[in-house]
Amino acid sequence: MTLSHDVAGDGPAVVLLHSGVCDRRMWDAQWTDLVDAGYRPVRCDFRGFGRSPVPDRPYSNADDVLDLLDTLGIERAALVASSSGGRVALEIAARRPERVSALALLCSALPGHEVSAGLRAIGAREDELLEAGDVAGAVELMVDTWVGPAGGPDVREAVRGMQRRAFDVQLAALEEFEPIRAEFDLAAVTAPCLAVSGAHDVTDFREIAAGVPGLLADARHVELPWAGHLPSLERPAAVTELLVGFLRGTVPAAGR
Repeated sequence: MTLSHDVAGDGPAVVLLHSGVCDRRMWDAQWTDLVDAGYRPVRCDFRGFGRSPVPDRPYSNADDVLDLLDTLGIERAALVASSSGGRVALEIAARRPERVSALALLCSALPGHEVSAGLRAIGAREDELLEAGDVAGAVELMVDTWVGPAGGPDVREAVRGMQRRAFDVQLAALEEFEPIRAEFDLAAVTAPCLAVSGAHDVTDFREIAAGVPGLLADARHVELPWAGHLPSLERPAAVTELLVGFLRGTVPAAGR
């Protein structure tokens, strides 16, 4: 199965991987600017999100993304990833380092991270609401948890719509398949990495981002003082400027 996706522009490929509360629409604000900066953005919906159907067998998000790149004839790409999409990006960069030119991780998850009691409590409350049939309540919990103070009503509504879509699609599935968790060594990552955290995010993700330079060979950490968990939605222009600056320093577009 080929993931539902969009592709535009010319130049070096930049693959945008969404968070677990959103889908590929979370990158709307960055899309045109990346094209204008001379890049070829690609964005996809993971299985069970947006327009990609739920999995009907065990699957790997990383393999799905690699298969999409093969389908598009893209041998090497920069990966820009949000939250749980960051774990997928790290797996690709570790397992297939020759395929990844750069990594930008926005409030990324990390394999092997010991989840805090606070984050476990949020997950448990989400499960309770869904098991009780209160999908709207679960959506509001996710919006309240993951949209920071810089995200206004429009941002909250956008996240609300994407999260509701994911819940509706996934809850309608006859069977539930978790993604395969492959083993990989982060020491194999060779791509330069920008790890971004938000000062208003859950502590887990702030700690992960701050620790990335100690895990990867070429990485730096930036904390955004205004950001929550979804900075690319909360202040899109500021994040686009940060991303384009990083990309120009690592995988410059021709003539730029």
